[in-house]
Amino acid sequence: MNISWTPIRTAIVLAMCGTALVTTGAAASGQTPPAAKEDVNAAGTAQAALRPGDDFFAWANKDWLAKTTIPEDRSRWGAMDNLAEDTNQRIVKLIEGVDSNKKAGPEARKVAGYYNAYMDESAIEARGIAPLKPLLAQIGAIKDKAGLVRALGASVRADVDPLNNTHFATENIFGVWISPGLHDPAHNWPYLLQGGLGMPDRAYYLDNNERMAGLRTQYQKHIAAMLKLAGYAATDEDADARAAKIFALEVDIANTHGTRADSADVLKADNTWTRKDFAANAPGLDWDAFFKAARLGDQDKFIVWHPSAVKGEAALVDKIDLATWKDYLAFHTINRMASVLPKAFVDQRFAFYGKALSGTPQQSMRWKRALGATNEAMDEAVGKLYVAKYFPAENKAQLQKMVANIVAAFGKRVDKLDWMAPATRAQAKEKLKTLYVGVGYPDQWKSYAGLKVDAKDAFGNALRAEAFHTDQEFAKLHAKPDRTDWSMPPQLVNAVNLPLQNALNFPAAILQPPFFDPKAPDAVNYGAIGAIIGHEISHSFDDQGSQFDAQGRLRDWWTKADMEHFKAASRKLVEQYNAYKPYPDLAVNGQLTLSENLADLAGLEASYDAYRAAAGKNASAESDRQFFTGYAQSWRTKAREAAERRGILTDGHAPPQYRTATVRNLDAWYEAFDVQPGQALYLPPEQRVRVW
Repeated sequence: MNISWTPIRTAIVLAMCGTALVTTGAAASGQTPPAAKEDVNAAGTAQAALRPGDDFFAWANKDWLAKTTIPEDRSRWGAMDNLAEDTNQRIVKLIEGVDSNKKAGPEARKVAGYYNAYMDESAIEARGIAPLKPLLAQIGAIKDKAGLVRALGASVRADVDPLNNTHFATENIFGVWISPGLHDPAHNWPYLLQGGLGMPDRAYYLDNNERMAGLRTQYQKHIAAMLKLAGYAATDEDADARAAKIFALEVDIANTHGTRADSADVLKADNTWTRKDFAANAPGLDWDAFFKAARLGDQDKFIVWHPSAVKGEAALVDKIDLATWKDYLAFHTINRMASVLPKAFVDQRFAFYGKALSGTPQQSMRWKRALGATNEAMDEAVGKLYVAKYFPAENKAQLQKMVANIVAAFGKRVDKLDWMAPATRAQAKEKLKTLYVGVGYPDQWKSYAGLKVDAKDAFGNALRAEAFHTDQEFAKLHAKPDRTDWSMPPQLVNAVNLPLQNALNFPAAILQPPFFDPKAPDAVNYGAIGAIIGHEISHSFDDQGSQFDAQGRLRDWWTKADMEHFKAASRKLVEQYNAYKPYPDLAVNGQLTLSENLADLAGLEASYDAYRAAAGKNASAESDRQFFTGYAQSWRTKAREAAERRGILTDGHAPPQYRTATVRNLDAWYEAFDVQPGQALYLPPEQRVRVW
């Protein structure tokens, strides 16, 4: 699932929540639904009075859509964003209260120190670009390609989980992710990922259309502006010329990158290279020197997730002149550190990444950005403060019961599959039996004892936190994998499935209204948080998760006939989502979004079964309507066009309107709302997709 938790943590890209709705009147089938009357919602789009079977998303959320506007500092706004905002306000009050709390421990004071340093704008302005100069001087001192390779290696940082995140446009030339090996769950391995881009994806560099061409022009201007602000270019002409060469290099890098669909295909990522293989497979870069500088010199084997990028970018190190590479490194250093530099840098970065790229009119307030930076640096330390205040033990117990019910319901669905062979069924049940489910917060908290925080040095704090995080991740290479390790902190409005650990995480922050309310009817909770729980369980059996066994090993545990049936059903879901077209020139990519769509469908089905089993004789048509309405309302979201277009191109999740439309595959939904032929979402029974 893995959704964005902006502004808490902007480094994690959109996932479970996907991007958001812009048009609210078009039915999921692409038809224009019948309307009794029309008005205009707060976002300015036509809002029709619809039947549930015409557009379930618009019907369930009509009041919210009519009265809600996207905040000026956001590119999207929905139930999860609203909850994240409320959570952030709670957390910032906790942090601001640390200084006056005599009982606060050293870790809490470190959190407050980091936050306070970021908030001290006058100190940042007073320092100017002085903190940046030593980094730029190091780049300026590079005298040959050998020095360049060392600098590129030293720039490597711990990166995101590619199994839950198809965003690989890290500004470092390569990213490194540490996790159990695809075929070796008993040991942690380094995974090498494509990187080197300042825009979100190769499509932004290569797609031939007017909008992308405009963004490319604005990006080059952004590069030039950053170089000029940092004093790295003497004149406008010099800055423009350097920016053009940097951009041309990034175009070359983009041409080497794997597509989103390729990045999401773990079989294409299953490439084990020894150190010797790099010289033969990817000439042009001194790999021994690179890995030594990256502090990976003791690693003999790597999993190369994106071989085309590794080969292509290595060749570019040899091909492109040293001066261009040095300017490239300088720009990305400036760009990466902009948030802890004077206001001119902050504003310039927002002008491109906020306004141009995402359509966000106004920058968020300083405290929100300070909190985001603090969470990025000390996520679990902040989470510990949050859990102590806002996640009672009784909530955890109730959620654990729901999880057990939904796991059991999924298991019963597996038992009833008439197409599944006994051998495959046994393996599927073993995955469920050994599944680790973390609720609320991790069993063991991270330590931040080794992180130095100076309450008067925001720039230094950011550098030290970045290095500290990478050190923590790289240390895993010399430790045994722990299935109970969390990949998310408790204050994140999110959830995740970790295939290599056969584990799930449900952070505390998502376990509150509107997703979970201990006072709400069970049907509503099962429709909202229950569907999310089911979604994450189902990821173990989607097109990607189904490739991993109970121990987290990449292994084909299916019979040939079972896999053919599964793929055939999956193709129907791909076709269903390919038909959704939010814009005349842009459709949802059914293949890119397949994993999430499979999890949405199977998760909703399992949660429905669990709710029905728990309700027993108390289940009714009315409680069924509560269940499905709770599901639809949990997806209420609006987004600016630029943000939604970006999501459709780069996110592995369909827009919420179409995620809500998965109800059209469940017979119970038709019965609950009397959905009939002729209504836009209606599917004949034989066309309803049934997988699990």
